[in-house]
Order: sequence, then structure tokens, then C-alpha cells
Amino acid sequence: MSEGLHAMSDEDDRSPEDALRDMLRDMLAGNAELDPQRLAGAAGLPSDPASIQQLITQLQGALRGNPDGSINWDLALQQGRQLAMSGSVEAPPGQVSALQQAFHVAELWLDEATGVGALTQTPALLSRGEWVKRTMPLWTQLAEPVANSIADSLTKVMQEQAPEELQGMLANAGQMVRAVGGTLFAMQLGQVVGQLSTEVVSGGDIGIPLLEDGQAALLPQNVAVFGEGLDIGDDQVGLYLAVRELAHARLFRHAKWLRLQVITAITEFARGIRIDTERLEDVASSFDPANPEELREVLASGALIPPKTEAQEAALARLETQLALIEGWVDVVTAAATSRLPKADAVAETVRRRRAAGGPAESAFATLVGLELRPRRLREAAAMWQQVTDAVGAAKRDELWSHPDLQPEAADIDDPQRLIAKLNGTAPADPELDALDRALEDLLNDDSGDRPTEE
Repeated sequence: MSEGLHAMSDEDDRSPEDALRDMLRDMLAGNAELDPQRLAGAAGLPSDPASIQQLITQLQGALRGNPDGSINWDLALQQGRQLAMSGSVEAPPGQVSALQQAFHVAELWLDEATGVGALTQTPALLSRGEWVKRTMPLWTQLAEPVANSIADSLTKVMQEQAPEELQGMLANAGQMVRAVGGTLFAMQLGQVVGQLSTEVVSGGDIGIPLLEDGQAALLPQNVAVFGEGLDIGDDQVGLYLAVRELAHARLFRHAKWLRLQVITAITEFARGIRIDTERLEDVASSFDPANPEELREVLASGALIPPKTEAQEAALARLETQLALIEGWVDVVTAAATSRLPKADAVAETVRRRRAAGGPAESAFATLVGLELRPRRLREAAAMWQQVTDAVGAAKRDELWSHPDLQPEAADIDDPQRLIAKLNGTAPADPELDALDRALEDLLNDDSGDRPTEE
């Protein structure tokens, strides 16, 4: 190794970036200590020859491209579609026809259960690969803050841990190191989303609005898998899932502010995540190339993401409340719309249990970005929406989605009667201001001469 470093120092016509690039290429070509198969294992990717070759190709591409150190998210799409299409089968014509008819019936039933208007776009039936393609833009948006944090931390650790003779080289090649780290992260994200495509049954199955506004979709292949072993007719399963998907899509189209609010809350939370660089340094210093699984397990466990701060915990609580309110409303509206289905309750309970537990890929995404998307108070939120419906009717209930300021809060989930009293106009009035409060208020409003409207 020392001879190689001496040789590099003698070649003054090469820039530090070129020297590092050549060194990494030697590693990827098997001419140095790093074994590509071990690298694949450490990255949590398959170690079969085809996957290893793809990993090498993508890393070499990262060395040649991305001069600004940005992450090539096209790799995530390629990985995701490849995994999704490996087990994908075309839906039989009979199933396609049945699900299209289910969407038509679902529209009519929902019109009776809610005043939230119908969609303008025709519901779609997607293959697993199509689902990956349509949803990947949002997945990358959600994952990008954490990906950048990992790439920055990787660059910092490499610069601090490198031998003195390599310090100058790495200081001038940080962007290239970021590109390599970003490539590995993008490929891992692609693996997660590709696996998710085998688990989800609809566009809104994860709870967040993955598809563009006003778009509803079912995945026929996964709908068929969902219905296996339930002892419930395929027609009932398909119709229930169609109603639920349309209710979810209708809500986000009706409350046009809601999608942006949810996505903003998730990305702001993700931006607050910082990588534990001390832990990363410990892992790097103790890493045994003969045992890459050890590093992979550390990455998969989320150990590099430190515990949440108080601010993050508060942000997460707000996000969970919002997701619970969304899905609780969808549950109640779906229950009302599917009251004619003999086995609707059984399908609904299967959906709730499945949602509460989450699938392997959803758990992998939670580890990758440090965020779980399963609302913990779904049942309580659904109970609140049902009490509101029984007390004031569907029309007043749905008016709560007409503006962000009207959306229920966590306290309303705890005490639905509080919200019902407000909707009925029977909530207790705010207490009268005492003399000191009035004097202070007058002083604060002296410039305008107006008093704020009491809420």
C-alpha cells in the first residue's frame, strides 16, 4: 500500500480527484483489498453475480458522473422496477373487468356516504412495476434529507479517519465520495420500494398520498394475494378495497391543502435527522471485511440514527395524529359505504390488522429514513369520526376538511364530545378577561385601536 501511495505522489500530473478515482476503481475491479461481493453484502444488497456486477457498474458510474456530488435517484427507480417486475404477472381479463366494475359501484356507494365529491380521473389498475414508477418521485423526496445526511457523514468520517498522506486527496474529492455514498443509498431505497410493490394493494395503502392528486389505483396481482385465505369472495374483497381507495383519493382531492401538508410534515421531520457520526466511526474502525454481515446488520437496525430529540418527538406526534385522522375518516366512510357487503367487517378488520403490523418493506423504509408511517391512534381516531357522524351527520363532519384550521386535533381524539359541542354551538364560551388582561390587551393594540377577535 505504501508503494502505491509513493507512486501516486510521484504522478504530479494527476489531480487528487483522479488519484482517488483510480484507487476506488482498483478496489471495484478486485485489484485491491475491497471485495465487491463483500461490498454488496455490507450494503444490504443481494450477493448474486448479477447484482454484484450491477453494483460495480453503478458505483463506477458514480465515479465518472455526478461531479456536484448529487444523488442519482434514477438508480432507485431502476432497482425498484427490476425487483417489482421479477415476480410480476399480468392480471387475467376477468379480474380486470371485475375490478373496473367494482370501482363503478364504489363511486355510487360513496356518493351516499359522503358529500366529498367524486374524482375526475379514471381509477387505474397498475402492475407492480407501474406502481414503482408512479410513486418513486415521492419516495425519493421523502428519503432525500436522510440520504444527504448519510452522504455528508460518510464524507466527514472518511476525511477524518484517512491516513495523513490521504488527507489532502480526500479534502478535494468530497463530492465524489458523496456520490458513491449516495449511490449505495439510492440502490437500497430502490430495493425497499421494489419490495413494497409486492405488498401494497392500492395507491393509498401506506396511508400517505403516493400518487398525484385525484388518482386512485389498485394493484390486481396484490389484491388477489390479499384475498387468499380469507374465505371471502373475490368480488367482496375487490369492492371493499375499491371503496376504501376511492375514499382516500377523494379526501385528498377535496382537501387540496392536505397532501402538501402531509408531505411537508414528513420532509421537515426527516431534515431534522442527524447521523450518529461517532457510531459510524466506531463501525468503520471495527469493520471486518471477512464479516460484512456485521456492518449490514448495523445499517439495517437503524443504529446510525440517534434517538429522536424532543422537537422531533413533538413533530412525529403531530404527524401521527394527522395520519390517524385521515385514515380514521377513511375507515368510517368506507364502513358506511360498504354496509351492504355481508363480509365487510371481516375485510375491514383484516385491513386494520395489516395496517397496524405493517409489512417487511414498510419496516425497512422506517429503518432507512428513521420514520414509521403507521398511525398509532387509528382506532381512536375512527371512533371519534363515528361519534361525530352520529351526532352531527356526514355533511358537518366533512366540512372539517374544508380548511386546515378546522381539522380536528389530538385533544379531539381524546375527547370527541369536545369537538361535537363545538360543531353544535354548545361549547362553553371563552372566559371573560379580567381587568388586568383587558388593560394589557388595550396596551398591545394601542397602535391600531382594534382589539383581536376572540376565538
